[in-house]
Amino acid sequence: MTIDAIQVAIPAVVSAHLDLVNAAVLGFVEGLTEFLPVSSTGHLLLMEQVLGWGGSDFGKSFAILIQLGAILALLTIYFGRLWALAKNMFTDWAATRFVIGVLLAFLPAAVIGALSYHIIKTYLFDVRVVCISLIIGGFILLWVDRLDLKVRYQESTGFTLPMYFIIGICQCFSMIPGVSRAGATIVGAMLLGADRRSAAEFSFWLAMPTMVGAFVFETYKDRAEFAHADVTAIAVGFVFSFIFGWIVVKTFLRYVQHHSFAVFAWWRIVLGTLGIFAIYFM
Repeated sequence: MTIDAIQVAIPAVVSAHLDLVNAAVLGFVEGLTEFLPVSSTGHLLLMEQVLGWGGSDFGKSFAILIQLGAILALLTIYFGRLWALAKNMFTDWAATRFVIGVLLAFLPAAVIGALSYHIIKTYLFDVRVVCISLIIGGFILLWVDRLDLKVRYQESTGFTLPMYFIIGICQCFSMIPGVSRAGATIVGAMLLGADRRSAAEFSFWLAMPTMVGAFVFETYKDRAEFAHADVTAIAVGFVFSFIFGWIVVKTFLRYVQHHSFAVFAWWRIVLGTLGIFAIYFM
């Protein structure tokens, strides 16, 4: 091998390794944040800027595809309960009612998301929007956590049908990057009388149709970009997303039974503030 060839090959190898490390980092971030009230989309947008993937075809397609890892982690853990619902939904009114409730909660985001997709992608996918949303959302979490709310529901399957629909409307605020789908759902449920655990659990149930629908829709809309995707990097990101998504789903409900959302609120505030500082002063 000539000296010139070596000089070309070494940077290429280093770049490939860096891409895989970046993919692992983004997969870790996606899995860790998807089901917490901190905004996975906001974190991914910030990380893509840090890693230099922001705005690239690879970055866009990668962020879409690794979500599947987190989705499958959730579906794997809830498979038994999903199977029980599927078997009983036509014979047991309680099961039927809960399925209707989840679909009612999913409906607002499905309609508004499809109608406003272009506006959201064009004007709201901006790191400044992310940082401001993180800060505001953090203070809202702190505020709701400190309210003396009257708890009327301790099981996510026992919410009223109008309550499911209103929670779905609250979820629509998460179309603003940095707001957090889980955070908007949890806050809405708690304000309507759910305790922390049932509010967090319903955010899992609502994530199933919402994330699957968003994944299918965005995959179809951005299908042309996948020609530029790195399959190996996507596989690495997918695996990390699955692993850490699985860990969060398995531990989050136990955590909120005994703790407030303060740690997530302060994380949002600190991260958003650091982001604003970096944008305008560095």
